[in-house]
Amino acid sequence: MWGFFVCLLHLITIMLRFVELIKLISGNSWGLAAGSRGFDQQWLSVTFSQAIFLGNGLVAIVSGLFGNVLVDTLALGPVAPFDAAACFLAIGMAIIMSSWTENYGDPSENKDLLTQFKGAAVAIASDEKITLLGAIQSLFEGSMYTFVFLWTPALSPNGEDIPHGFIFATFMMASMLGSSIASRLMARSSLKVESYMQIVFLISAAALLLPVITSFLVVPSGEKGGGISFSGCIQLIGFCTFEACVGIFWPSIMKMRSQYIPEEARSTIMNFFRIPLNIFVCIVLYNVNAYPIVFMFGMCSVFLFVASLLQKRLRFITESQRSRSQEWTAMKETDSEAEPLNI
Repeated sequence: MWGFFVCLLHLITIMLRFVELIKLISGNSWGLAAGSRGFDQQWLSVTFSQAIFLGNGLVAIVSGLFGNVLVDTLALGPVAPFDAAACFLAIGMAIIMSSWTENYGDPSENKDLLTQFKGAAVAIASDEKITLLGAIQSLFEGSMYTFVFLWTPALSPNGEDIPHGFIFATFMMASMLGSSIASRLMARSSLKVESYMQIVFLISAAALLLPVITSFLVVPSGEKGGGISFSGCIQLIGFCTFEACVGIFWPSIMKMRSQYIPEEARSTIMNFFRIPLNIFVCIVLYNVNAYPIVFMFGMCSVFLFVASLLQKRLRFITESQRSRSQEWTAMKETDSEAEPLNI
């Protein structure tokens, strides 16, 4: 019977990853398509930041506190938050279906699935910026979704009684802080997204390395139960820092996607990179008991460090192209000024 429930949990996780994939791809593409119809492009950055701040932040905080009330205060059991989520999902679906207009794209560019994937493969192979951006997003999201499965056992290795709902709400507050920081960073025309994201990835790598460091420096407590340990408190600070980086990551990666990936192939291109991402997350979940938690966090930290290196390469390419474009513009202006002298 226990094996059946484990298999059911894996199936539910796979289905949730597909739902998350559809939500991210379709919602982002719909917003980018709607924002490109005669609106100021600066509104796009503000919209992305507000979506992360209000949707992934404020609403998630309320959800965490509400879930904690359902489980602990009202004693409705651990399934109650899932039932409540299904109800709110149905309400959201009704609002979207009744108030949103469909984005069918350009009817003249309708292509079959194979043609779309071929076009996406050509775009990825021909533009290094797209390849780098897709790899960066896959590495960060892979670490992020792995963290989702690991933070609970990391904070309660000996069965400590921790307030999961309140901790989740704290994570979401950190994410809100990160999205607020991102909106201010993107509002500064002198600061490019490619510049500060390299630092964000390095901070994320250091934050997820804390469980590895504490496993060597802090003597683990052998007592069962009780409250969160000293090592858990240190890790919690690192996890909140990582969630703040997640809040910066989402609007920033959306901004870079709008700059480098063509809109007509954006969804297909991102699906290319999310296929290995989803496979990786499912493998990690299936083998979560096969490796120590510190190994998993160390692997995520390495992924984030690699993402920072790829971000540095992306920044170098964009700055080189920008500088060549400015030189070419200056040469054209010089030639146009010199032409009257040759008459």
